[in-house]
Amino acid sequence: MASDTHSSDPTPSQLTYREAGVDIDAGDALVEAIKPLARATNRRGTMGGLGGFGALFDLKAAGFTDPVLVSSTDGVGTKLRVAIETGRHDTVGQDLVAMCVNDLVVQGAEPLFFLDYFATGRLRVEQARAVISGIAEGCRIAGCALVGGETAEMPGMYAAEDYDLAGFAVGAAERGALLPRRDLAPGDVLLGLASSGVHSNGFSLVRRILGAAGHGFASPASFAPGRTVGEALLAPTRIYVKPLLALHRTGMLKAAAHITGGGLPGNLPRVLPAGLEAIVDAGAWPVPAVFAWLAAAGNVAADEMLRVFNCGLGMVCVVPADRAEAAATLLRGAGETVFRIGRLAAGLGPAGLRIENLPAGWPR
Repeated sequence: MASDTHSSDPTPSQLTYREAGVDIDAGDALVEAIKPLARATNRRGTMGGLGGFGALFDLKAAGFTDPVLVSSTDGVGTKLRVAIETGRHDTVGQDLVAMCVNDLVVQGAEPLFFLDYFATGRLRVEQARAVISGIAEGCRIAGCALVGGETAEMPGMYAAEDYDLAGFAVGAAERGALLPRRDLAPGDVLLGLASSGVHSNGFSLVRRILGAAGHGFASPASFAPGRTVGEALLAPTRIYVKPLLALHRTGMLKAAAHITGGGLPGNLPRVLPAGLEAIVDAGAWPVPAVFAWLAAAGNVAADEMLRVFNCGLGMVCVVPADRAEAAATLLRGAGETVFRIGRLAAGLGPAGLRIENLPAGWPR
């Protein structure tokens, strides 16, 4: 009878997760590296530390009596390309926190805790630690705890050098202290708080302008002498939490708007009721040189600049007219640069915005 036996096939090599592109050991090393960063952000109400399946927070220990929870999530957007291409990763974490906690404070909420999501093609512990150090710094500035997060190594989804960030913040306000208040009225004053630059919005247009103008991130920044374009653009988003909470606790803050994507036209009317209009004087604050440069280099019209960028104002506060000077003094004492930029007026229909004194060629 003929034999059915065959020579045995070579034994295939054993595959591992690391050979597939995911390094569990690197992930474990990162967790150990960032534990001190997270511990440094602990605040009243924090329970436990990193490593659990979920994070606990004690609202009673944080001092709240009848709290309403407020949550926010956001990312950094294509500003990450600047960090990736310049190799500087220690500031975008603050951008991530800022984009979330600034959205909480305009609702009258105190940020309590923060979680991040870091996704990359190949985990580099030092790169990731630099990003998370910026997140921890943002949490420290905002007074919230970094209680956890998730790191995802996904070869094939991201190029090896690339990463993406998302952030999740939870805050709380006493039930009767939510913003905006219902007593907004004609005559209330608008106070603008200076931004630190472009913040984290409009970078797809920024990058397009740089390409059209023939500038790279290593080029000298004419709008920021002594710095490269990349260094200037990576200035982190300003965090306004503590000054605004201090103002809110005095009873002077009626409403606040975080000026992000959509600029003044897309954000200020969001905190106003129907029948009110914000009247803003375009000459009331100095527009930082970066915006004048972007407008000129990209031939960007004034209305498009206002709709895409913060144009120098990262936050707008609404305060009573008879307390406007006191409110401005308090904010300046807390480190903010403050401009009286306009007022509320009666309007017809939905809440609106009118910008006055906009000169030809603005900003310049």
